[in-house]
Amino acid sequence: MSDRTPRAPTGETLKLSELPRRVAATVESVEDQAPNDAIARRLRELGFVKGERVEVMAAGPVSAEPLLIQIGFTRFALRRSEAARIQVQPEAGGSEP
Repeated sequence: MSDRTPRAPTGETLKLSELPRRVAATVESVEDQAPNDAIARRLRELGFVKGERVEVMAAGPVSAEPLLIQIGFTRFALRRSEAARIQVQPEAGGSEP
């Protein structure tokens, strides 16, 4: 592994919006901000469910918005506010090459 490989602290959960680029993580939960939260429900429908592997692939040029997120073999563009609702657990060893 290269010294330039991004790392995230393991053993603690963080928001997907805080995860460094190209660091693999596992989804822990999606936060509902209100009863019957449509955005949280849609995120879960898209596959952001406990146990799924997720990675931030890139960030946009203006204010790092949107974030390009990969979950499984699918990529989504999410606003930082949407990514902040998703709690993740960084995987030990970071991203696969």
